[in-house]
Amino acid sequence: MTTPPHRLDPAGGCPHADNARLLADGAVAQVLLPGGIEGVAVLGHEALKEFLAHPDVAKDARHFTALREGRIPEGWPLATFATVRGMTTADGDDHRRLRSLVSRAFTARRVAELRPRVEELTESLLDDLARAAVGDGGVADLRRHFALPLPMSVISELLGVAPEFRDRLHHLSSQVVATDIGPARAVAANRELVAVLGAITAAKAESPGEDLTSALIAARDEDGDRLAHEELIGTLVLMIIAGHETTLNLITNAVRALCRHRDQLDLVREGEADWGDVVDETLRWDAPVSYFPFRYPLRDLTVDGTVVPAGTPVLAGYSAAGRDAAAHGPDAGRFDVTRPRRVDAVRHLSLGHGAHYCLGAPLARLEAGIALERLFTRFPDLDLAVTENDLVRHASFVGNSVRALPVRLHA
Repeated sequence: MTTPPHRLDPAGGCPHADNARLLADGAVAQVLLPGGIEGVAVLGHEALKEFLAHPDVAKDARHFTALREGRIPEGWPLATFATVRGMTTADGDDHRRLRSLVSRAFTARRVAELRPRVEELTESLLDDLARAAVGDGGVADLRRHFALPLPMSVISELLGVAPEFRDRLHHLSSQVVATDIGPARAVAANRELVAVLGAITAAKAESPGEDLTSALIAARDEDGDRLAHEELIGTLVLMIIAGHETTLNLITNAVRALCRHRDQLDLVREGEADWGDVVDETLRWDAPVSYFPFRYPLRDLTVDGTVVPAGTPVLAGYSAAGRDAAAHGPDAGRFDVTRPRRVDAVRHLSLGHGAHYCLGAPLARLEAGIALERLFTRFPDLDLAVTENDLVRHASFVGNSVRALPVRLHA
């Protein structure tokens, strides 16, 4: 008897129990996406690593059979992941062209130059967090007052996005990545996001600055072959969403993990591990992105013994791969900040692998490392103000975190 596909819950929730059950049956799982669209999730570490770098796997949605056949309705909640024009949906020369236009903003040297600004923003936001906790029993939402505005401010400053646009862009980004959103709201959110970014680019075209958006506009205007207008807007969509949502989840998940595992926090304070180790272990143990859409086999492809037909939408199961005992050992489910230092440690895949490895990885690591170090230095007794079970999860099986993180700053 054929096992029915696993229905990915559009309302999201904690992925780890389902991941463990699916991994027990194999590294590849048949899944049912919203709207009854059949897909596949690659969950095992080794299978995912091979799949992400396979030469017969594409990102361009023209290879998406159901989309090509007109079976994807307007307002499908995952449509943006497939159809946005940018580097995450491009292959080969197109991918290299689009990536090259923004890559200079994320070199090791450029990221190192951003350190003083990230430190300055962090200290300012810690002041805001302390003020937010006054008058409410010493409790504040760390996600809202700290984990969100730090990466949002950094990516906005890189792009030259004025402060008055940032709250709206975050709201629209969260709508775009939600998987439980209805068709009408999905269409409206995407249209408004494009309109807001269009207004930003129009203002930048009139008054360019020393920012990435101005550089992209120049590339579009100087030579249309370097960047089409749809690619300009698509690149900004990707930069805004990926530039803050992932780091927001990373910081939030790391604080949750450290509050639940005080012994691990003590190891950092004793010098047995550093904040970079905390960041890496959080990426592995509670990946900020759970299932990332999409890749498409160019031909029927056998992945760990499972045939994945050409044109199938495939999700990268980062949260599952991070706890795959076959790769990370029998204690893969344990949060251990010393793990990244072990000689036998297998590097996680939560930032991708191959040609599409996360371009912003160095910046995300910098932001998260500084944020965690300064946070626990300023508030050494910081702890969760509610139980883990009381935290409300994201309404998405793409992003993996909680909607709010109430913390008590002082014992």
